[in-house]
Amino acid sequence: MSFLIRPLPSIVLKFSVALVLSIVCLVLPAWADFQAGMDANNREDYATALSEWRPLAEKGDALSQYNLGVLYRKGRGVPQDDVQARGWYAKAAAQGQAKAQFNLGTLYFNGEGVSKDYQQALRWFRLAADQGEALAQTKMAVMYDEGQGVPKNIVQAYKWYSLAATNGDKPATLLRDSLANQMTPAQIAEAQKLAQEWKPKKK
Repeated sequence: MSFLIRPLPSIVLKFSVALVLSIVCLVLPAWADFQAGMDANNREDYATALSEWRPLAEKGDALSQYNLGVLYRKGRGVPQDDVQARGWYAKAAAQGQAKAQFNLGTLYFNGEGVSKDYQQALRWFRLAADQGEALAQTKMAVMYDEGQGVPKNIVQAYKWYSLAATNGDKPATLLRDSLANQMTPAQIAEAQKLAQEWKPKKK
């Protein structure tokens, strides 16, 4: 049995092409503005970076929100302000931006721009760590290793140190190897198994 393939009506094709073009026309200028901000940031022209990123951040662009948070955190182009940094990190973190989640967790962990809160720190570190963010994985390990915001658990600590080391955080390797001196072979084997079974989550 054969089927005839009918051409799409020209109105459908025109609509499809128009839709694609309209999306491209919206995305390209936004990307150009974001890139202009990155270029300005790289040459340490933070005032220009701020002016490029702020409109995008206010429209909900997570990367621009994260970068605004960094500018406020470091006092680049604006007075240093951890409260403003936290606000922008929170917006980006809520959209699943892993680096923003890590930075937000750090503010809660240190009590900067917000009251110190290990539970909130753990929450944001875990979200970033689950996406494979190495520094967040190290922080998760430290919290389990020291029992901060979570019951002390050296098996979990070893697991997270191992994942962080695999993802390129060099201090995690040293911390994991140091922790191994306090563990039984069975505990190490269990931690290694947990690390091997771990899979990153999509944001």
